[in-house]
Amino acid sequence: MPRSARSLAGPAAILTSLALLAACSPGTAEPAEGEASGAPDLGDLTVQLSWVKNAEFAGEYFAIENGYFADAGFGEVTLTPGPAATETIVASGEALVGLSSPVAAAPVNIEQDAGLRIIGTTYQKNPFTILSLAENAIETPEDLVGKTIGVQTGGNDTLFAALLEVNGIDPADVDIVPVGYDPSELTNGNVDGFFAFLTNEAITVELAGFDTVNLPLADNGLPFMTESFIVTEDSIENEREALKAFLHAEILGWRDAIADPEESARLAVEEYGADLELEMDKEVRQAEEQVDLISTEETDANGLLTISDELVEANIETLAVAGFDITAEELFDLSLLEEVYDEHPELLE
Repeated sequence: MPRSARSLAGPAAILTSLALLAACSPGTAEPAEGEASGAPDLGDLTVQLSWVKNAEFAGEYFAIENGYFADAGFGEVTLTPGPAATETIVASGEALVGLSSPVAAAPVNIEQDAGLRIIGTTYQKNPFTILSLAENAIETPEDLVGKTIGVQTGGNDTLFAALLEVNGIDPADVDIVPVGYDPSELTNGNVDGFFAFLTNEAITVELAGFDTVNLPLADNGLPFMTESFIVTEDSIENEREALKAFLHAEILGWRDAIADPEESARLAVEEYGADLELEMDKEVRQAEEQVDLISTEETDANGLLTISDELVEANIETLAVAGFDITAEELFDLSLLEEVYDEHPELLE
């Protein structure tokens, strides 16, 4: 279970610090971590991931490995793997930040008045897709009619319902069956289409030797961003500096990840996802292909993780078509990211 995003250093840490001071002669004591740079003590950090620890979260791995979170003032950093009820976890304070999407966060705000806000995004374009095999290809939304589609509950079902809605397809005309995240449901012939990620399951099935076809949601009426950082209004008000420090470290981490897909994959396979038996060739492909989702004309102009006004509006309009009536102000707060870039203009160099 995720630990508290905000815990103070315990007695053991205090005693250790005193011991270090005692061991040094006057004037030669080593500064505590972060002290030399003037970083505040922000305590421990918990981030709720949207998925298992594969190359999808390479920016977070680099931010830990290269000391960016530590330099920002954070202590222990816990990356809690998904899938999970990210919105509930963040709203309850179990994690300071969660990775999610507008289509997952908006209903929670509308139905529960959760006060969640998106403060930045990793993927400018979502990689959700309906994956099918070439011999029974699903190439257009209309091809979904009469087909059996495997969709995971807990968020993806909401997205699939939105896909049908924006394309004017009656859900009664599609056989929707609940599945897990193993694409063998598709390759074994149990379903005609499988809700997947272009940068994950679609690659896995292709590398297994199957001729695949994709129906990307982003190109068929759902221009949602995803892997977006969601936080609470309360944390924006009361932990603003911590959130800005988090964003700063994330920008540095993702800059490194984009520059080195192979190391991104290695960190996933050998370190953070070592217990998952990940395949290196697939993780390298994922790390390479997700670069186009992260580094775009928008981020080239305004910086990594930023979201253009046009993309915000497109997301709000699509949410409305899908039945979620919410304003940009009720879902987004991009002021922290603006402050980070104002305070650290070198991040744009």
